[in-house]
Amino acid sequence: MTGSANHPPLYLIDASLYVFRAWHSVPDEFRDIHGWPTNAVHGFARFLLDLLERERPRHIAIAFDEALDSCFRNRLYPAYKANREPAPEALRRQFSHCKALCAALGLTVLAHSHYEADDLIGSALQQVRRHGFRGVIVSADKDLSQLLTEVDEQWDYARDQRWSMRDVKSRYGVEACQIADFLALTGDPIDNIPGVSGIGTKTAAILLAHFGSLDVLLTRLDEVPFLRLRGAAQASTRLREQRDQVQLWRQLTTIALDAPLGIAEAGFMRAVPDTDILAALADTLRFGPMTRRRMQTVTDSSSF
Repeated sequence: MTGSANHPPLYLIDASLYVFRAWHSVPDEFRDIHGWPTNAVHGFARFLLDLLERERPRHIAIAFDEALDSCFRNRLYPAYKANREPAPEALRRQFSHCKALCAALGLTVLAHSHYEADDLIGSALQQVRRHGFRGVIVSADKDLSQLLTEVDEQWDYARDQRWSMRDVKSRYGVEACQIADFLALTGDPIDNIPGVSGIGTKTAAILLAHFGSLDVLLTRLDEVPFLRLRGAAQASTRLREQRDQVQLWRQLTTIALDAPLGIAEAGFMRAVPDTDILAALADTLRFGPMTRRRMQTVTDSSSF
């Protein structure tokens, strides 16, 4: 990537995505010593060990979602993510194991009761930019593309697809800096954000291409009916009627860059793993010999 040679990478992992993926895809045939399911932590461990072996990152942070219904966005809009079923106890226990595994491996764990993983990733990246780092955001979530600058990249690990700020428009139809505005206009069903009624992805992309941002669009609504856009007059009316709502939706879709991260090692550098805790976790979770060997490999100081 352009200029990336002068910017050491900070790997920022959207952990919850990969825990949930493992929960749904790994057969429910693994149990810990207490009889609880461990399919999600087994799948997450394989993903994490694979990434550590493949990339050998020196700087890495793993962000988890703890703000399931206590996020600052819930205060702004109580229905935020209200369409999601609460995680079952068997999965919540596995999230704790995944965090413990990361910490034992010497990786910085980011979690906060009022901020989501996206906010923690954005805030960590904001913190290290001034020290010359670039971000490698490991997630398939398009929301996170709003964080990309010209030296960063996003990586959908499962599909092994990487993209830069310059690639965002070809993927989503808008620029990286317009993602939050785009989602405010179109809505985001995954997060239970309604968007502006009647405005779909094509209309939103055309409006943002013409006006540049939601703020400019809302100051120039009189121009919308004259655009070469199907349903332009109706779109103008809806935006005028829902001006306050769309600005609230944009507060929900914008990733916070000021989440409290506490004191971390410079650039979230990997620390020395705790081999005793790793061994205890391997016993508790009944990891097999292959996973144990891989854990030993990535804890070797020469591997990072």
